[in-house]
Amino acid sequence: MGNCILVSPSILESENSLDLLDIMGNLSYDDSNMTSLDYDAAPCHNQYCPLFQRVAPTFLAVTCAAATLGIGALLVALAKRPHAWGWPQSRALVAQLAVGMGLFAALLPPVAVGIRQGWWLGTGLCRLTYLLWHWSLFTQGLLVGSSSCSTAWCRWDPRSRRLAVAVWVGALLLATPAALASGTVAAPETSCIRRSVDILSPAYLLHLSLCLCLFLLLPVVLLAATLAMPRLRVGWEAGVGVSWLFFGLWVPYGVGLAMDFLLHTQLLQPTCGTFEHFDYVLGLSEGLGVLHCCLGPAALLAAQLCRCRAGASSSC
Repeated sequence: MGNCILVSPSILESENSLDLLDIMGNLSYDDSNMTSLDYDAAPCHNQYCPLFQRVAPTFLAVTCAAATLGIGALLVALAKRPHAWGWPQSRALVAQLAVGMGLFAALLPPVAVGIRQGWWLGTGLCRLTYLLWHWSLFTQGLLVGSSSCSTAWCRWDPRSRRLAVAVWVGALLLATPAALASGTVAAPETSCIRRSVDILSPAYLLHLSLCLCLFLLLPVVLLAATLAMPRLRVGWEAGVGVSWLFFGLWVPYGVGLAMDFLLHTQLLQPTCGTFEHFDYVLGLSEGLGVLHCCLGPAALLAAQLCRCRAGASSSC
């Protein structure tokens, strides 16, 4: 989370200073410059990576535990009262969201261990981790998006089953560039990073474009369509907006990815202040998105409980 690879704290906390672009290149997952850094520039220190290595493993472990409890409770509620889940939180939709969030949560322990102790599972499993990570995200985004503009998930019939196959297979294809752009670096401990290729490489550009479409363009288009079409607003009044917690938590990360690209391509001029603070912004925004796997089940359960108490058991 953020632009950080496992480097010696003495490098990041040095009393001397590094040339800003060299540091940003180093933290952008290019370990070829580690022995040729300029220590004669004006003071510019980045304290993000030491903090990241201390805090991130605990944060991911707690989030995984909370997500496991929440997803478990959600699945129990789906199994015990299957007919209580009516539109817009239909059983077909909620069950798939639970699987997506469960897949995401299952990846948090190896990521946490890799941050604390270094990644020792190899490049192949690193890329598989990023593939599954983004497969989960794209699947959930497509599920939320399709439920906002269609009643296809109203019941589990041949039509919805075909749509489910299309969503999961399509999401897997959309996640493939993430695997191609990721990889491992040794600096000096091996790290599994989301970008091990040049920032202008086709694989990363395609991955970035797809992420921006998911985290920024899709919610904007759906929101505009909802405001413009009264038929879609009815779904919001019935509670479709609960599923939009996913977009609400990931939109800041989408903005961070766009800013990260602009800074590293120098379309925005990087400054010392930007260097010292932007990694915190990017890391915190990704951490906010990670929380969707534990907040999502709680929000869905709370919405269903409110519906039951209000006696508004709707049918499709």
